[in-house]
Amino acid sequence: MRYSVIGLVFAGLIAWAAVDGGADAQERGARRRANPDTVRHVVLFKFKENSSAEDVQKIAEAFADLPGKIDEIRQFDWGTNSSPEGLNEGFTHCFLVTFDNGEDRDVYLAHDAHQEFVELLRPHLAQALVVDYVPQDRFFRRRNREP
Repeated sequence: MRYSVIGLVFAGLIAWAAVDGGADAQERGARRRANPDTVRHVVLFKFKENSSAEDVQKIAEAFADLPGKIDEIRQFDWGTNSSPEGLNEGFTHCFLVTFDNGEDRDVYLAHDAHQEFVELLRPHLAQALVVDYVPQDRFFRRRNREP
C-alpha cells in the first residue's frame, strides 16, 4: 500500500510537470522535440520532527539558491505539499530541477554547491525520494496526429 501511495504521488508530479506554464500543447511539443535529452529531477523531502520551521525554510532557500550557482540548471521550481488527499506520507517539500541532458544532471550532482547543500540538509532529513525522468511527448502526438 505504501509503495502504491508513493507511486500515485509521483504520477501526479509527473503529470503536473508536463503542464508547462500555460504554453499550448504545440509549443510544448516543439520545445521537447528541440531537446529530446531533457532530464527532470524530482526531489521530495520529509524532514525530521525535531527540525524547526526556520531550519526547513533555510534548507528550502539554500536549494532555491542552487540555480544561481550551477549553470547547468535550466529550470527550477519548488513548493510545499498542498494536496487534500493526505497521501504524501510525510513528504512536505517538492523540488523540480530541469537539465538539458543527463550529463548536465551529473555535473549538478557532483558540483561543490550541491554537495554543500547536501551537508546542510543531512542533519534535518528524515527521508528523501528522488526520481529522474525524460519527458515524453505523448500528449502532443495524440492531439496532433497527421491524417
